[in-house]
Amino acid sequence: MTVEIKKVKKTDDWDLLEFVKFLLIVAVIVLPIRFYVAQPFVVSGDSMFPTFKDGQYLIVDQISYLLGNPSRGDVAIFKFPQDTSKFFIKRVIGLPGETVEIKGQDVFITPKDSTEKIKLNEPYIDMKRDVYETTTLKDDEYFVMGDNRLQSYDSRFWGPVNKKYFVGRALLRLLPINTVNYLPGFAQY
Repeated sequence: MTVEIKKVKKTDDWDLLEFVKFLLIVAVIVLPIRFYVAQPFVVSGDSMFPTFKDGQYLIVDQISYLLGNPSRGDVAIFKFPQDTSKFFIKRVIGLPGETVEIKGQDVFITPKDSTEKIKLNEPYIDMKRDVYETTTLKDDEYFVMGDNRLQSYDSRFWGPVNKKYFVGRALLRLLPINTVNYLPGFAQY
C-alpha cells in the first residue's frame, strides 16, 4: 500500500486578503445605504399609540424627503427643533401655507389660497378633551401631532417643524414580528 502526501499551500494570507476585500465591499455598499437611504429607529413612548407601541423597531426611508416633501398622513421622524439631538415620531397634519384649526376632537385644514375648510378623517384618534387652536404655517413648515393626542408633546405645544429637521418617514415596521408591515400607520386623507 502506497500513501501519497501532497504539500498544502499556505492560504492564510489569501484568507486575510479576502476578508479585507469583503470589509471594503461592506463599507462601499452597506454603510452608505445605512447612513443615507434607510435608518433603524426604535419607538420610545406612547405618543403614537395605538398606531405604534413603545419598543417597536422601524426602518426609516431617508430618501423620500431628500427628493420630495412630507405629505399629510405620513408618519415622520424628525429632529426635535428645540433639541436636535432628540428624534420624534409624529403624524404630518398640516402642510406649508395651510391653516390648521383644532376644535375639540376635530382637525380642520384650510389649504393655501383657499377659504374652504377640510375636516380630517382620523378614525384612529380618540381624544376626549376640548382643544381650540389655530395655526397658519409658513413656507417649509409642517404641523405634526401624535396619534395619542392626550399623551403627545407635539406642534400644539412647541410649534411647527421646519422641513430641514425631517429625517424620513416610517417605511417598515420590523419588530415585533406579528406587526411587520410596509408604510406602517400611513393615513390617506
